[in-house]
Amino acid sequence: MPGHHAFLSRGLRWSIVGKQEGRSEEEDISVNDEPNMKAITVKWNGKEYEIEVDEDTMTVRDFKETIERQTGVKPPRQKLLNLKLKGKTPDDDVKMGALNLRSGAKIMMMGSLESSVEEAQRVPEDLPMVINDLDIEEEEVAIENRAEYLHKVQKRVKEYEVKLLNDMRPGKKLLVLDIDYTLFDHRSTAETGAELMRPFLHEFLTSAYRNYDIVIWSATSMKWIEEKMKLLGVSSHPDYKIAFYLDSLAMITIETQKYGVIEVKPLGVIWGKYEHYTQQNTIMFDDLRRNFLMNPQNGLKIRAFRQAHQNRSRDRELARLAIYLEDIASLEDISSLNHSRWEHYRREGYN
Repeated sequence: MPGHHAFLSRGLRWSIVGKQEGRSEEEDISVNDEPNMKAITVKWNGKEYEIEVDEDTMTVRDFKETIERQTGVKPPRQKLLNLKLKGKTPDDDVKMGALNLRSGAKIMMMGSLESSVEEAQRVPEDLPMVINDLDIEEEEVAIENRAEYLHKVQKRVKEYEVKLLNDMRPGKKLLVLDIDYTLFDHRSTAETGAELMRPFLHEFLTSAYRNYDIVIWSATSMKWIEEKMKLLGVSSHPDYKIAFYLDSLAMITIETQKYGVIEVKPLGVIWGKYEHYTQQNTIMFDDLRRNFLMNPQNGLKIRAFRQAHQNRSRDRELARLAIYLEDIASLEDISSLNHSRWEHYRREGYN
């Protein structure tokens, strides 16, 4: 009958081939005629994309091309951070079935759209209006005392819910850390968490934990923070503990004469919730000075960790900052220090 073979099930086609090769009909009947399908979730840019994977036929290249159709991110820019084969990034021709992914597995992806890359590479025409990290002028500092912003801080204190991960310890100072470009290069061409992680991260956190409770505060979603901390091995490390995470919802918007409306991380949100943390015993590391505009005396601008594949071998920022934190840990008031000169500080003062 014309077209008859088009309606043959996969199992029946195998049966015909099997008979031609001398296999018994009983053996052929046992062949599974259903594709080996699994639903895999790809997490990117705060969203989740479900992808149906035929493990028998789909390769890693096919998987990446499917991701491109759903997200617009081209395969060369996709960084599938926890897609592994024997601990390594799989080649594009590897079958998805070889990766032994469970149905419902979640793959964390990093990567930029071509339009975003082009925009990032374009030189702005009006630089003063760009939210960059030029030095904040003295006239800007007064915003920390403006009533409307202090009211926003109080609103966050009342409404923002903090999920404690580990006990806060009496007598410890507080270290608040950013993630992107501070601990982690989130736009690097590297494909694994270890390659994206800033050198000496775990050594730094282990050292800091002796004198400081540690809080992670990122201008992203809580889900994204949790994924990054898991990826970097921070959330499960045996030598230190993170007290809690804060996400973008704990931030407030302020308006500056020079930069317009921007979001900042007011430490008053933490101080209002936990009174044993104060201006005198808190320090924040961030690669963007504007993030601590509400608390300029408590902020230390860390050098941004970018292009991890090029800079990993020579980046020593965290190792040196671990020494600084240890040197100032015994001081009653660390907000009295000029953190912008941290590299010149010794236990006896600045040199």
